[in-house]
Amino acid sequence: MALSILDLAFIPAGGTAHEAYAGCVALAQKAEALGYLRVWYAEHHNFPTIASSATSVLIAHVAAHTERIRLGAGGIMLPNHAPLVIAEQFGTLMTLHPGRIDLGLGRAPGTDAVTLRALRVSPTRADDFPSDVLELQAYLGDETRVAGVEATPGKGTHVPLYILGSSLFGAQLAARLGLPFAFASHFAPDLLEQAVHLYRRDFRPSAQLEASYVIAGLNVLATDTRAEAEQQLLAVQRSRVRALLGRGQRWTDDETDAVLESPAGRHVKTMTRYVALGVASEVRAYVERFAAFARADEIMSVHPAPTVEGRLRSIELLAAQDLPIIDHR
Repeated sequence: MALSILDLAFIPAGGTAHEAYAGCVALAQKAEALGYLRVWYAEHHNFPTIASSATSVLIAHVAAHTERIRLGAGGIMLPNHAPLVIAEQFGTLMTLHPGRIDLGLGRAPGTDAVTLRALRVSPTRADDFPSDVLELQAYLGDETRVAGVEATPGKGTHVPLYILGSSLFGAQLAARLGLPFAFASHFAPDLLEQAVHLYRRDFRPSAQLEASYVIAGLNVLATDTRAEAEQQLLAVQRSRVRALLGRGQRWTDDETDAVLESPAGRHVKTMTRYVALGVASEVRAYVERFAAFARADEIMSVHPAPTVEGRLRSIELLAAQDLPIIDHR
């Protein structure tokens, strides 16, 4: 089974974005040595704990410090950008690092409504997502869809595209376009089964992909003791509650735990419904069950341990497990 990593470029508590980027490089180098297929970074804006807002720049930095591992966006929120600009950015990346670059695309803004206005993006831009994907694909291919406009660099690089989603819309679009589908079950678990079923059923082969291909997101907290993993999970849940519900407020742990037990807090806790937790053997067993349940060809593991050392240990313990190859197509 293919194992990959979504690195959220965490800014450590009391730390800096510079430290986060050093952690990204360390994690990618470790993942490369351990045999992971790829590392992706996601476009988020106005999150004080996430440093991957300039996603293509971060990819370039990490690519310059690694040699073989695939790197990409998981994903670029395409409504925030002109397709031509993204084609030029990722065409540049593929030109500099041939055969190593992926481009995952989402239609969500990756932020809140206030920040969306700061980005000068209309909420209705998401309606153009399907046509924007096709325009972008053409810029990266051999023949543009916009007469007289070509991506330089970009044209002919054929950067592989992936459709990201947490709903049925992404599954339907990926199936119709014949593209790989990555479901964000690491934070939006509710529609995983239904979306994968729809995608597998309706998939149409394309020039990029002959058969359907599913990537499923999974939280992984692999540690040397079960107690340590449980403490890390609590820290993750507290961090998400503070980031999503307590912006600008300095809640104590007791206050945060009280919010976690509220209806809004319980919703945040459901974001980690799918989590491989514990020592190596426990994590292996969970990953196997999850992959079969999700009908996934690839697991996109998210390692949200609070420290770089914790994340490095987690990817090491996961990679040490000899996971089986499962063909769900």
